Order: sequence, then structure tokens, then C-alpha cells
Amino acid sequence: MSTHVRTLVSPARLRDTRGKVVYWTVFSLVLVGFTAAFLFPLYWAVTGAMKSPPELARVPSPIVPQEWHPESYGQAWQEMDLARYFLNTVVVAGGAWLFQLAVDVPAAYALSKLRPVLGNAIMGLMLATLMLPASALLVPTYLTIVDVPFAHVNLINSPAAIWLPAAANAFNIYLLKRFFDQIPGELLEAARIDGAGPVRVLVRIVLPMSKPIIAVVSIFAVVAAWKDFIWPLLVFPDPGAQTLSVALHRMEPDMPLNLLLAGLVLASLPMVAIFLVFQRQILAGLTAGSVKG
Repeated sequence: MSTHVRTLVSPARLRDTRGKVVYWTVFSLVLVGFTAAFLFPLYWAVTGAMKSPPELARVPSPIVPQEWHPESYGQAWQEMDLARYFLNTVVVAGGAWLFQLAVDVPAAYALSKLRPVLGNAIMGLMLATLMLPASALLVPTYLTIVDVPFAHVNLINSPAAIWLPAAANAFNIYLLKRFFDQIPGELLEAARIDGAGPVRVLVRIVLPMSKPIIAVVSIFAVVAAWKDFIWPLLVFPDPGAQTLSVALHRMEPDMPLNLLLAGLVLASLPMVAIFLVFQRQILAGLTAGSVKG
């Protein structure tokens, strides 16, 4: 029994010379249009930082700089002391990544393979937190950070103020659990028969098979911590402890626009590089629907 796939353009039309010309013309125009829509803001930011302040403030500002000033990037790096804020951001993002993996991976493994009592209800409550706007959680989370229960310590101006709230991420736990659900139970059962406990099964079997989804969760964790603004603004009142996003916002009124653009471009380069390097892992982790044993 043959099946016919209906498309917007019929196969007969695509075999026709005129149809091919029209199809590829429309396809090329759409592709170029979408590419330009995504790349032009990046081009404008990169080249805008190399314009002089009067040229950048001109309305409309020229698309191509009349005078190129690539030294703006070096000036922004030195005058804004970006090295310090890069280091602060790396510490914050790296710690958030480690804490999320330390909490989310065991939680997803327990919900997927150990199947605790009321596990589905717990997963449902976790997912319900995704329905809440982030702004609704700012006040209770801030009060918790100011006076941590039982420990009674104040984490303001400490990276732990970012690490601890980021540790339990419902979306990442859901992604990990869905991936762990695809791992054949026979493999885990065979390991248990050989005497492996739950922790050893997780470390020796589950984690090596879960590299794609762990890469995705890791990238999500790092990018979220790197670009976050509202929460670091609240918990880092000390300028010396601030991250890039907060520091650039604080220095905005006192900096020329071209240097501010240069600082924004430099701050975004690590995340762009991470995406370009790990884009295959991101797609592989998100589209992984099964694991072959």
C-alpha cells in the first residue's frame, strides 16, 4: 500500500523547469531574509563598537563605519575592568553548573529508575513550578538567602546566593528523567544482579550513556547563569562581586556608547562560542528519543 505525502508544492510542479525556478527563488529569498534578520543585530553591535561616539549617535547611524576604531574593544576591556567581571561570572556560572548536575542528575535518576513512592506527584509538583513567573519567586528566595534556614547565614555578595537557588531546576530534571526513561531496564537489572548498588549503577552505566543530555543540561545551566541579570542585581550590591550583566548595567551612564557596545560584544562572545562548538551535542541531546542497548 503506497502512501502519498501532500506538500505545499506538488512533485509534478517541482519536476517542471518553471516550478523549480520559482521554488528555489522563493526558498533562497526566505533563507537570505531570515539569515539577515538574525545576523544584522550582531553585525550592528560588532561594527557599532568600532564607530566614534558622534557617528554612533547620528540618526540614522551609517551601516558601515566611516572611520574604523577597533581599539574600542581594548579600551572597553581596560576602562571597564572586564577581566574582574569575567572572572566573577565564570565563578558564578561554573558553580551553578556543578550544583545543578549534583542535584538534578541524582533526582532525575531516582524519579526514573528507583521509582519512589509518590514519584509522579513529586515530578508533577516540580513541573508546576515552571508555571510560576520568575518574578513571583524573587521575594521569598531573597528572604531565604538573607537568612538561610537552620544555618542562619547571610549569603549576600556570595556566589552561593546564585548556586543554591539554581541547584534544583525542574526543567533540567524533566529533560534528564525523560532521557533516563529510555535506558533499557535490562542493563540496570543485570548490573544489580552482579552486585552493583544504585550509586554504582548511576556512575558506571547511566552516566556514560547519558552524555548527550548531560551536555544539553550543562549548556543550559551555564548560559542561564551567564546571562541572568535580575537575581545577580539583587544579591550582589558590592560592585567588586558583580557579574558582567550587572556591572555593564551599572557603568552604562558613565561610559561612551561605543565602549558600552564593545563591552556587550565581549561579554556575549563566550556564549556564542559555546553554542557554535556544542551545537551538535545540543541537537543530539534534545532529539535523542531512544537508547540502543
